[in-house]
Amino acid sequence: MSGDAGGSARVDSWIWCVRLTKTRSLAAAACRAGHVRVNGERAKPAQTVRPGDEVRLHHAGRERVVVVSKVLNKRVGAPVAAECFVDNSPPPPPREDVLALGLRDRGAGRPTKRDRREMERLYGGSARRTPGR
Repeated sequence: MSGDAGGSARVDSWIWCVRLTKTRSLAAAACRAGHVRVNGERAKPAQTVRPGDEVRLHHAGRERVVVVSKVLNKRVGAPVAAECFVDNSPPPPPREDVLALGLRDRGAGRPTKRDRREMERLYGGSARRTPGR
């Protein structure tokens, strides 16, 4: 396995290896945008992380707070990746109930002219196509 007990790794690479982001380029972009902090300091993509460091990542509308327990240099499977950090993130916010207005039942067919006019009134606009399209 590619874990080092006392080694170090780039923060963008480590975030990708433990599957906090989908791609390494997304991890590097998050670092450049200031969405990653290591021990409270804003992190550049090449900054190193060591075991015991706290990494804060603001990604996909949620803040993840993790403490590095093992350093990885290669991407691993999800069960192994979960052992490489301690997740201290706050629980995700509850999902808002989706309004039933405007949603049609599956298999209900096309909306009638009356249904379309009600949807236009609900959304406050015209759903007509512009000429030439």
